[in-house]
Amino acid sequence: MGQRKRGGRFPLTFRRHPVAWERQRPTWREARPALIESALERAQSRPSGNWYVVGASNEVSTRAPLGRTVAGREIVLWRDPDGEVVAGPGACPHLGAPLKDSSVRCGVLVCHWHGMALSSKGVAGWQPLPAHDDGVLVWVRLDATGAEQPLRNPVIPVRPNPAQSVSAVYTGLGRCEPADIVANRLDPWHGAWFHPYSFVDLQVAESPEANADPADDAFVVDVSFRLTERLVVPVRAVFTAPDPRTVVMHITDGEEQNSVVETHATPLTPQGHGSPRTAVVEAVIATSHRPGFVIARRAAPLLRPLMRAVAARLWTDDLAYAERRWRMRSQPPPH
Repeated sequence: MGQRKRGGRFPLTFRRHPVAWERQRPTWREARPALIESALERAQSRPSGNWYVVGASNEVSTRAPLGRTVAGREIVLWRDPDGEVVAGPGACPHLGAPLKDSSVRCGVLVCHWHGMALSSKGVAGWQPLPAHDDGVLVWVRLDATGAEQPLRNPVIPVRPNPAQSVSAVYTGLGRCEPADIVANRLDPWHGAWFHPYSFVDLQVAESPEANADPADDAFVVDVSFRLTERLVVPVRAVFTAPDPRTVVMHITDGEEQNSVVETHATPLTPQGHGSPRTAVVEAVIATSHRPGFVIARRAAPLLRPLMRAVAARLWTDDLAYAERRWRMRSQPPPH
């Protein structure tokens, strides 16, 4: 591979002698199961404040409600006239109508069965839930479900300036638990083997040990994003898990430095469900120091479908990985 030119004039690197997939360096010795499980346990021990990602900010509008299920609970969300997110139980307190099928009129949710009006003030039998809109994602706080000490706001990673970035949100569904999604992301060694269409020349430069200090609990990865067989974009990325259901990739060096990919795992079924389902909500927030990125930002409506398509291709594979992990973990061993 040619010499990397991180942050230089040319963002691309020409691979003079590409290595065939089957001849790349095996990573199975480094990807120790105990190391990955230890990183997962530390992530699950961190506080979430009972906050769960429910979707993209632009999915919640003043025109119609958005319905979601989180940990077996029906949730409905909409915006009031000031644009603030209102969230609450998804069943009408009168006769249990599905509020996701109702209408929003002047910031008030009007049940389509009998016309009961619901707002951020609440009524007997229906009280709003704490909600947070961070500009990219919308969160809801479920204290009875999370059973942790509540936090005023969710744990939100450092992101690039919204005025200098482009964001897109992908959502996928898997038959697994949130821990299986997080474990997948805490295994960076599989990238070039399992996703050769996207990643090449992957090397884990640093990985945390079992007793890692929280400040050093990160995976540092040198990898190249593949454009063609020979043209690649080399970067250094740091993977961290700020809460039990989130893994964040920060690009710390190379093209799109300071860009972020946040992977959030939201349970759809209650804990301990025999056939769990989990939503992967992945936010890609891209930025660049290059002057041409201003044009890219103007073309954001065209870029977002492409960004979501790239995430969807990766998660087609990674959800199969996570689902198999859950099956292997949950099924009794053969006699």
